[in-house]
Amino acid sequence: MPAVTADTLTLPRIATPPTTAQQRPVRAVTTAPSGFEGEGFPVRRAFAGVAAAELDPFIHMDQMGEVEYAPGEPRGTAWHPHRGFETVTYIIDGVFEHADSHGGGGTITNGDTQWMTAGSGILHIEKPPEHLVMSGGLFHGIQLWVNLPSANKFNPPRYQDIRAKQASLLSSADGGALLRVIAGDVAGHPGPGSTFTPITLVHATISPGAELQVPWRTDFNALAYVLAGNGTVGTEARPVRKGQLAVFGKGDALTLKAATSQPAAEPNLEILLLGGRPIREPVVQYGPFVMNTRDEILQAMHDFQSGRFGVIPGDKIPHTD
Repeated sequence: MPAVTADTLTLPRIATPPTTAQQRPVRAVTTAPSGFEGEGFPVRRAFAGVAAAELDPFIHMDQMGEVEYAPGEPRGTAWHPHRGFETVTYIIDGVFEHADSHGGGGTITNGDTQWMTAGSGILHIEKPPEHLVMSGGLFHGIQLWVNLPSANKFNPPRYQDIRAKQASLLSSADGGALLRVIAGDVAGHPGPGSTFTPITLVHATISPGAELQVPWRTDFNALAYVLAGNGTVGTEARPVRKGQLAVFGKGDALTLKAATSQPAAEPNLEILLLGGRPIREPVVQYGPFVMNTRDEILQAMHDFQSGRFGVIPGDKIPHTD
């Protein structure tokens, strides 16, 4: 799991929250069921079984892979529409290509993120490049759907290409954890992602036996999804393992700890930390459309069928260096 690696001894360190900080309790731990997406790539449905009110402003998240493809096996998605939210694709291992009907797109690889605001409507495709289809190889990533407030659901589509080196790299107080801040802010250190809804998105790697305590905004919810390894969450030391999601209660600090013994193929506890300010608006979702009312869903379907989400460009997908 390369993503972005660094020597934590050389990075800015986040101070341990004071003893007066209110540690967030663990409300629930759920296990993501497995399924298939697009043209058949395996996913874990990270938010399955969690109430929408606990997730707000997040809608959906898939862990894509981790899978070692044989030659000819890598798959992606077909062209499809979105309206009313943002898609965040974070690639940990492997390579993915994106193109959309508004000219956004490119290639992302280890530690890169593509942040697409669907807004008023867009068509897009995500797939492995031809050379990966031919050779096979390791693939592992995350796709997260972030809701948009009603005031922004019809904003023009927007695309952000966030390179791995742009993430803010931080260390825990004792150097036992590496934090990659993709969006939001951790202890005054902002990530590069620009969001309509205030959120924080962090990929943390916690060494065996190490503990991570991190301050967390009181007006945000707090979720921790285990990408790999095992450990505990909360001061109550609730056990978690790969493919599980921890939902935290109220407070202003989070505690996570890696088990001393980790699987041979997963040497560290890998955690995706998510939080955001709840939008607290009605949500009506129908497939790739996330709106506030049923009438808006029907309008989205009509607009898509009428060709108002843009035109699929030519076969050539743009690449970025």
